[in-house]
Amino acid sequence: MNHLGKFVFGALLSLSCAIPAQAADTLMMATTTSTQDSGLLEYVAPTFQKETGIDLKWVAVGTGKALEISKNCDADVLLVHAPDVEKKFIDDGYGIDRRQVMYNDFVIVGPKADPAKVAGKTTAEALKAIYDAKAGFVSRGDKSGTHSAELKLWKDSKLSPDKEPFYISAGQGMMATLAIAAEKGAYALTDRGTWIKYANKQGDANPLTIVVEGDSALFNQYSVITTNPKLCPNVKKDLAVKFEDWWVKPETQKLIENYKLEGKQLFFPNAGK
Repeated sequence: MNHLGKFVFGALLSLSCAIPAQAADTLMMATTTSTQDSGLLEYVAPTFQKETGIDLKWVAVGTGKALEISKNCDADVLLVHAPDVEKKFIDDGYGIDRRQVMYNDFVIVGPKADPAKVAGKTTAEALKAIYDAKAGFVSRGDKSGTHSAELKLWKDSKLSPDKEPFYISAGQGMMATLAIAAEKGAYALTDRGTWIKYANKQGDANPLTIVVEGDSALFNQYSVITTNPKLCPNVKKDLAVKFEDWWVKPETQKLIENYKLEGKQLFFPNAGK
């Protein structure tokens, strides 16, 4: 190789070394605190990246805030759990392609002494007992999916506790809300996944226990939604489609089913149902 050839080869080699490797495609998701607090996202994200080559980033907030993030075009996809709010979000044109992926349920937790004597009651009976006893109740108060579900349960029970002294609006996530309920010896509504994680962390020091569960009114559905690219042109629709397809495929549904903590299943797959 002559001197000119060596110079060109060296220049090309230097240039190739200066060019960074192709970065992985990145997808931004807005989701609920329960999917993060339960540990589910850290469990599934590595598999998602390995199988799709997509680097999943997320912000975990209440469902109401997650929807606002999507409206502001700051998220490509959503993983949320407030069906009535989600359907309005889609009807208003902000989201497309909503698909159910999994469910768990809500439970009402409270002090082990159960001062309002709600154990074994239906949800409506329990809320009335808490209301009549003026027992403490801590609400998330953050427009999350859990908060929306709680407000609906009070409304269905024909009760309005929001101005009552015993009703505390935390304005925080589920873990913080449970901590406040524990501190104040109060009741709270929580998704079961986060409760299992919280109870496992607290161990024998946990002053709270489940007092109401198994009521059909406590069903908790999770779905994925793509931000509407017609309103948000920068949305990575092709990656969002891969994201949604991945969540509903049988292998991922089995992955969700297999996620357990202390032998307890936190989420139940129901794609296509």
